[in-house]
Amino acid sequence: MTSTTTAPPTHRDTSPARRVSSFLHAHPGVRLTLLLTAPLTWLGVVYIVALALLLVTAFWSTDSFTGDIDTSFTLENIVSLFTESLYQTVTLRTLLVAIAVTAIDVIVALPIAFYMAKVASPRTKRMLMILVLMPLWASYLVKVYAWRSVLAENGLLSWLVAPVGGDTPGYGVTATIIAISYLWLPFVILPIQAGMERVPDSLLEASSDLGARSWRTLFSVVLPLAVPAIIAGTIFSFALTLGDYITVRIVGGTSQMLGNLVYDNVGAANNLPLASAIALIPIAIIFLYLFIVRRSGALNNL
Repeated sequence: MTSTTTAPPTHRDTSPARRVSSFLHAHPGVRLTLLLTAPLTWLGVVYIVALALLLVTAFWSTDSFTGDIDTSFTLENIVSLFTESLYQTVTLRTLLVAIAVTAIDVIVALPIAFYMAKVASPRTKRMLMILVLMPLWASYLVKVYAWRSVLAENGLLSWLVAPVGGDTPGYGVTATIIAISYLWLPFVILPIQAGMERVPDSLLEASSDLGARSWRTLFSVVLPLAVPAIIAGTIFSFALTLGDYITVRIVGGTSQMLGNLVYDNVGAANNLPLASAIALIPIAIIFLYLFIVRRSGALNNL
């Protein structure tokens, strides 16, 4: 006589956590929505709402006697930006500094990025990547004050150029361009290097087989394909320079940029509406630049 054993019944987990997990597994769209809700909400509240408030505040005014903000609509601040020479001069200076910094960073970044992407061995590439990223580990202020020491009258640069009869640029626009170019260089190298990584090695080999020299291959093959990556790098340096105000206060001497005017009007002048109006200038320039480069594919390299 044989005996049969009955397997104990399995109890299906019906806890709330299990049901929620099963529902999310069966509905990937809901899972993605929940995943993106928090960061998108944070972005909307902190950035988009802040920009909207900035735009609204630019059309207010400040009472010159009491310092109170008048929330009635006025174009006084906007008219001042277009009519007063101070804002025109500072805007032009800021734009020229941003263009100069971007041009310098691209010129310096191109050979470094090309060597990292197409020439260096894997070990050398890792070492170069560490060297490129290492300045980002240091504090912004530490790097700027280091440049202040280098550019000082009795600083390191003066000690190096004195034997050949040279002199330091001192504190001013030139010093500002040098310091900011150093600060944003890693942000230009990395997108360009990533873009050059996408250039097929077969194209370089075909160019060499056709008799092209290295420089001809670089300018005729690599650079045209890397233009979107180069533009992506310029977005970083150009935008970050437009909004900078700390570097020019430390090494710029008496020079001012748009960021300084915003800072001064928020602090000492206590004129928040005018500061908001001034802040719209770099924002408008950046949006115009992004609109121009939108069709180049550069934004895909960010």
